[in-house]
Amino acid sequence: MKFLLIVILLAAAIYFTVRVIQRRGILPQRGPEQRPLGPDDDPDFLRDLDRKRRRRKPEDPDPSSS
Repeated sequence: MKFLLIVILLAAAIYFTVRVIQRRGILPQRGPEQRPLGPDDDPDFLRDLDRKRRRRKPEDPDPSSS
């Protein structure tokens, strides 16, 4: 029981110490993390894909248009 109480008090002390250090600006705070862009988020990729799609001739014409 005493061990658990010591662990809880130690964790609280470490937590509050880190919070004070962050507020004073000594440690950098986490900003918004940037995730890697996928091909569907890349405007250049999408533009190139659209160009390729427009240039490609339709292989099977739509039978309802005849």
